[in-house]
Amino acid sequence: MKNPFLIKVVGAVLPTAVLILVACSAAMAQGGGKAAPNRIEFTRGTTRTAISGTVRGDEQAEYVLGAKKGQRLIIKLTSVPVKSSVFQLLGPDNDKLGLEFDSNWDYSGTLPKTGDYFITVARPTESKGTSRYKMTVSIQ
Repeated sequence: MKNPFLIKVVGAVLPTAVLILVACSAAMAQGGGKAAPNRIEFTRGTTRTAISGTVRGDEQAEYVLGAKKGQRLIIKLTSVPVKSSVFQLLGPDNDKLGLEFDSNWDYSGTLPKTGDYFITVARPTESKGTSRYKMTVSIQ
């Protein structure tokens, strides 16, 4: 035996669910499809890790690192061709920590806040070209 109430509810819910899915898909597409930053994690018992990657043209590689206030963060960046990659470090509130993109290859500093710190690696120019980089991140 059919339940008329169930048919009414399903008939009202299904179109609403489809509408929500379509709206969410459109919102995600408008976001540009930007990927989440890669989380930097340390192997158990270590305080240092090395990351390798490539950036081309105006591409950027993004990383996030959870750290605590008072910890010392050390970042060393090398690239091929030499100095063809730079990085920017942003604090938990998008604080620039005095670092700009133009000439950063090394950083050592005591962190002012607990939270996620964002590291973006890019080429210092948006011209065509490829840079292979290795970034060493240490936390003490």
